Amino acid sequence: MSTSTFKTDNLSTQASDTVNRLADTADSAVKSTRRVANTALDSAESAIGEARDTAEPTIARLAGQAEALARRGVDAVKDTATQVRERAASVGDATVRYVRDEPVKSVLIAAATGAALMGLLALIQSARRNNQ
Repeated sequence: MSTSTFKTDNLSTQASDTVNRLADTADSAVKSTRRVANTALDSAESAIGEARDTAEPTIARLAGQAEALARRGVDAVKDTATQVRERAASVGDATVRYVRDEPVKSVLIAAATGAALMGLLALIQSARRNNQ
């Protein structure tokens, strides 16, 4: 296997891993939104308690609005997750195409990025040592 094929496969794997992590984060956000909505509905139900009989129409309307709001929130998170997933896949595909089309330039960019990161890490470590 050539080095550029290995790097292309590695970039593709990294892009796929990023997409999966983003999808997991989006799924967690959906679950969290549901928990928050359920907690809010439970709190509202407890607080209203005795007033339920006299305020039944108002409670029903508020519960419907809260449910609709929670549903819109969940739908918005799902839509955002889908957009993020699609964008990440698109970026991953574009990266693979670029590496395939420009292997030398890709290696040089990767090397420059690595050198810059190493310099930044060295600078941070030096600053930490000076602060101690």
